[in-house]
Amino acid sequence: MIAFWDLVHALLAIGLLGAVTHQGLSVWRKPAPARAFIDRFRAVNGGGYANAVCVLYVLTFALGSFIYPQFVLDVKGSLIDYGMRKTIFLFQLKEHVAVTGLCLLPVYWHFWRTVPLTEDVGVRKYLTTLLMVATWWNLVVGHVLNNVKGLV
Repeated sequence: MIAFWDLVHALLAIGLLGAVTHQGLSVWRKPAPARAFIDRFRAVNGGGYANAVCVLYVLTFALGSFIYPQFVLDVKGSLIDYGMRKTIFLFQLKEHVAVTGLCLLPVYWHFWRTVPLTEDVGVRKYLTTLLMVATWWNLVVGHVLNNVKGLV
């Protein structure tokens, strides 16, 4: 059953990654006609993604918290036995990055939903970028650790 929840967690993370990446690249876009693929990818209404990003982040975090004890019981002990301290460090860092992103969500939501889009553009840009980088980090490290779990 844990494999099912792990898969759901991964699917939520992919949805979050898509939403926050669209929004994150849109805040760095210069206003110009969108001719190339990357310009059209970034030419989205960034404000429309704020609620989805917040909901997906909380759901992904909650489901990750639900499956975490099983990971600790099944895998972490084996990683210690094999002396894979760097791998454990990466997962610990992943946890801290995820919590930091969770703590940023209220401020992120405030700047996207209540502050006019013409004001505080720099703050919105950097908050979104931090959340995007945190999401990418967590997805990549989580995927690698899931693969290591299969090797142990």
